[in-house]
Amino acid sequence: MNSTRIIECVPNFSEGKDQMVLDKIADAIKKVDGVSLLHIDPGASTNRTVFTFAGAPEPVIEAAFQAIKIASELIDMSKHKGAHPRMGATDVCPLVPVSGIGLEEVDLYAKKLAKRVGIELAIPVYLYEASASTSKRRNLADIRSGEYEGLEQKMKDPDWIPDFGPISFNSKAGATVIGARSFLIAYNVNVNTKSVNLANEVAFDIRENGRPKRDPLTQKILKDDKGEIIRVPGKCRGVKAIGWYIAEYGIAQISMNITNLNETSLHLAFEECRKSAENHGLLVTGSELVGLVPKIAFLEAGKYFLQKQKRSFGVPEGELIEIAIQSLGLNAISNFNPKNRIIEYMIDQTTNPLAVLSLQDFAKETASDSPAPGGGSVSAYVGSLGAALTAMVANLTAHKKGYENRIDFYTEHAVQSTHSYTELLKLVDEDTRAFNGIIDAFRLPKNSVAEKKERKMAIQNATIYAIDVPLKTMQLAYEQLSHVLAMVKEGNPNSVSDAGVGALCIHAAIKGAGLNVKINAAGLENEELKQKYINLSEQIISQTKTAVEEIENEVMKRIFSSEV
Repeated sequence: MNSTRIIECVPNFSEGKDQMVLDKIADAIKKVDGVSLLHIDPGASTNRTVFTFAGAPEPVIEAAFQAIKIASELIDMSKHKGAHPRMGATDVCPLVPVSGIGLEEVDLYAKKLAKRVGIELAIPVYLYEASASTSKRRNLADIRSGEYEGLEQKMKDPDWIPDFGPISFNSKAGATVIGARSFLIAYNVNVNTKSVNLANEVAFDIRENGRPKRDPLTQKILKDDKGEIIRVPGKCRGVKAIGWYIAEYGIAQISMNITNLNETSLHLAFEECRKSAENHGLLVTGSELVGLVPKIAFLEAGKYFLQKQKRSFGVPEGELIEIAIQSLGLNAISNFNPKNRIIEYMIDQTTNPLAVLSLQDFAKETASDSPAPGGGSVSAYVGSLGAALTAMVANLTAHKKGYENRIDFYTEHAVQSTHSYTELLKLVDEDTRAFNGIIDAFRLPKNSVAEKKERKMAIQNATIYAIDVPLKTMQLAYEQLSHVLAMVKEGNPNSVSDAGVGALCIHAAIKGAGLNVKINAAGLENEELKQKYINLSEQIISQTKTAVEEIENEVMKRIFSSEV
């Protein structure tokens, strides 16, 4: 089963007035399957438009290429005027990791895109940020220095030969800058003042660049031997910040760009602003996010604030996000709806339509005359309930008086159990997709020898996948039993029956998924592989039986012991 890998692309096109051009660029992006166009932000005075789209890596770079192609055909840089610095029809095209993928891998996709743009479109391409070929090319401003008007002469300098594409000037398309960079978050923290000076004091305290160092007596700015200003660094790496006053809100804000979430998280930036504000006699009254944000920023913030409260953070994803929203005060200025502000939620993946159904609707769908969802999906769902019950017992115990000194122990079991039920819920839909894959394979044409061969191979491959999915259900569910046993032995004794029910759910899930493994394995032509799958499922079922019997015995001991 493929994990969800999402990257974001934020190309800037040198056109902000001609709607026909913008519509055609948008259409080129929308035509690529697997890509969601999330936002278009045109600017008339800058004569520039920023598009935001996201999806799996390959579709995203295909959409980026098609958009760059359309822009090169419709935008003539020799006639372009605008307030914003620019050097090409597609001025800059960053690729940003969102989830399930790291910056190093995104860099490979950026270079793949850059090479194709250079070769197929004959556009000079410079690599920047994490993809930069030299240190002097990391900064976009350095590459763009001289802009379009100075590009022809700049390209004659050996230091500024493009990384890809022709080394001659393209008068119509100019040049394009492409690269992988970390996610940039525009984030503003509200303070209870109208004073820009006070807000700037906070900004100086927290931004990486800090403030100039001054002589304690004369307050003159100090310089080093080379005449450079000596600076006192701020608290937050990778953060740029200034203070400003927003008349619309009637308050000052610390306006930040967080350029690397790995160095400074959303909640750390907020906390450092809060501490600095208190030192200057101010109070932080909330915050504001501009644009879209990756889900991980909220999940980490939720965990952080729950830990501050000495509570377990092994809770469902939605609860972590709600805690983050409340703790960061994101509703202070306007209603913050995570469904249209978190990138992963904005992408219309529709990957788990069954898992989001109500209990009643899921039961109705299962009872219908459609063969899917069937036993495999139901087995995964029952397993998820077993893991959820384990998480519940862990969380209840972590917050119970007398158990406070072991909160880390219970939190760890809650986190692992929450992860298990989340993954098992995904398998509810994956099992149905696997079944549909077999149906699709059987529907392939078989009019020629080649088609018959291709169909036969497709059926076998789809069958193997339809075995792998319930086998994954069995493995995930079995791993969960160790957490169930821990909660039966050491969890809140008043909830021991809940943990016991969790074990029974997991037992049913494993036996049910095992039936699916066997019925699909029966369709394999490779006898050795067939027996391997059957033996593996039998082994897991046998181990499960032993583990569940131990859990049931422990449950009965605790129910009838003096502890309850």
